[in-house]
Amino acid sequence: MKRELRTTFDTRQYMLSEDFEIYYYNDRNLPTLRDHTHNYYEFYFFLGGDVSIYIEGIRYSLKPGDMILIPPGLHHHVFVHNPDLPYQRIVFWISQKYANRLSELSLDYGYLAKHVIENKRYIYHYDLIEFNTIQSKAFQLIDEIHFERFGKETKVSLLVNDLILHVNRTVYEQENPNAPREEQRLYQNIISYIENHLEEPLSLDLLANEFYVSKYHIAHVFKENIGLSVHQYISKKRLALSRDAILSNVPISDAYLRCGFGDYSSFFRAFKKEYGVSPKEYRELYMHSPEGDDI
Repeated sequence: MKRELRTTFDTRQYMLSEDFEIYYYNDRNLPTLRDHTHNYYEFYFFLGGDVSIYIEGIRYSLKPGDMILIPPGLHHHVFVHNPDLPYQRIVFWISQKYANRLSELSLDYGYLAKHVIENKRYIYHYDLIEFNTIQSKAFQLIDEIHFERFGKETKVSLLVNDLILHVNRTVYEQENPNAPREEQRLYQNIISYIENHLEEPLSLDLLANEFYVSKYHIAHVFKENIGLSVHQYISKKRLALSRDAILSNVPISDAYLRCGFGDYSSFFRAFKKEYGVSPKEYRELYMHSPEGDDI
């Protein structure tokens, strides 16, 4: 299987794809690459060989099970100490544009990149079982890219996102071994804060400042606990509060403002999406004798 998916090494250090590229290499007697940078993220999974990597002039000896993430703009190059030994690795390139798109879907995708840039820690080591899981995901992706099958583009997209998210999750769990208990406490505190401040402006940045943790951490905690983003949770709580207010004869024009919505049009769209009818229609459905309509 690996032999079929192996790519002949190319010294090219630029992307042909707009989004991502992934390669499996197994080589001997490679040419030495000069120190270089590139404008994309490079994930590097080291499988075997006698190799060091230099990042911003600092030498790191590699061992099987190491994962390296090189952010855009960092000087780096690999040095092969024993060219007779097979030099095996998986190289995974992701464009900044694609990485940004994923982070817009969920901040969980950007945890590792942020952690690497802030801490200048580029290498993470996995035990055999976890590294085999990552290899399996990578080879499944390479296999899907190499062969023409029904649903190829959709499958490739799912596999890419799964690999990126899995790597982010494993590093997060390495860095936060006591996370479950602490996260549960943080989650409960944030829930309580939101419940008591629904009528006020709320945002991920505000919560991060209030609880002295990163917004990426809060986003991760919410996804792990309820499968919703912070924004989605706040919106659902505000909609439930406004629904109860409407059923308590509070004018619609007052209800949405009391519940933290900044303007009626966004409230109207969110309400109809959540309950399938407009606020006015909802009131008419569940109240027997509505007196007039304010909106």
